[in-house]
Amino acid sequence: MKQVRNTHAKTEILNLINSSEVALSHSDIQKQLGELCNRVTIYRVLERLENEGAVHRIINVDGVVNFAKCSGKCSHEQHFHNHVHFNCKKCHSVTCIENAIPEISLPDHFIAEEYNFIISGVCPKCTIEA
Repeated sequence: MKQVRNTHAKTEILNLINSSEVALSHSDIQKQLGELCNRVTIYRVLERLENEGAVHRIINVDGVVNFAKCSGKCSHEQHFHNHVHFNCKKCHSVTCIENAIPEISLPDHFIAEEYNFIISGVCPKCTIEA
């Protein structure tokens, strides 16, 4: 098994993602980190964290890639993210909703291995502010 390297940038990025209630985009992470590391380093760290099973990627309805913490079931071999992602049309946040799992019925001879659902609407924070 490949050795896991922990750098200061990796630790800070993982702390940001783990402490966030919503998925973070590369630019969100870059803004919060300030001058700690450059954008290329952030891309490399995010890829490494995804490969290690620490974070998963979500592509929102605008095509922006966001990253969220993985549940404890993920590993470097396989991710388990068969849940709904909610994309707020007002604040553009992306939230993992673990307890809303849609039922899928496929035609014969189709085997689902993973899926990615994105629901668009208005999040509770924006609903309250309206």
